Amino acid sequence: MRFPEIITLATALFSGAAAFAETPPQRVVSINLCTDQLAMMIAAPGQLSSITAMAQDPRASVMSDKARAYPTNNGLAEEIYLLKPDLVLAGQFTARATVSMMRRLGVEIVEFSPARSLDDVAANMVKMGEALGREDVAQSMAEDFTRRLAEIDTLTVSRPTAATYAANGYSTGAQSLSGEIIETAGFTTLASELGLPMGGFVPLEALIMANPNLVISGADYPGTARAEEVLSHPALTHLTGGHMPMQDKDWICGLPSVLGAIERLRDERDMLEMPQ
Repeated sequence: MRFPEIITLATALFSGAAAFAETPPQRVVSINLCTDQLAMMIAAPGQLSSITAMAQDPRASVMSDKARAYPTNNGLAEEIYLLKPDLVLAGQFTARATVSMMRRLGVEIVEFSPARSLDDVAANMVKMGEALGREDVAQSMAEDFTRRLAEIDTLTVSRPTAATYAANGYSTGAQSLSGEIIETAGFTTLASELGLPMGGFVPLEALIMANPNLVISGADYPGTARAEEVLSHPALTHLTGGHMPMQDKDWICGLPSVLGAIERLRDERDMLEMPQ
């Protein structure tokens, strides 16, 4: 074979390999609640083969209705492998045994870190688009999210104090996704004022003494746990500020729906400032 023919063949092989590498995945399986929802927003029709069963739970997912159209999985290595995926979407802390097994079996994995800020929300949209070969769709979604976020007026005369209060007395600080949502809505997080900018456990006594302007609590789930006993302690009746329920699904994942959480908190803040 003459040298020019070798060059031509090599070029053709390289081009073919590049085209194959750039072919979007066709059988995508998600094993994380947050990647479930991002993938449903961005994937092409028929591209997403399976999502977690949790995505169909209206208490956990803002896309539970749409999720019912997809087959579900429980994140077990055996069931995921039998689905013959060409791409598995996972969270950084999701089903580590399954992620490890898929890698050993040669299945491509793309892992997503939890969104810890509003910037991460847009970044994960773009990353999902790259993983699915849907860059244009994801970029447009990220730009729309960033534009809508920038339109929120964050200038306030005063900043009331808000505290999330969850199992074991955990409260989020400003350096977290939920904390940044609270701060963007015009509040100051109590945990940050108490020296816990990344969040932490706030003793019940400290919460009562601080008496924040707003306490944000999650929805109750069936069953009981000792960790949640603090949430119904009689001492909470001494709080004089407002109370607002906020479902975990509204801000546990970095989705465009967090803008709705900001708006609801903003409305609550405006009500707190109204003359009584």
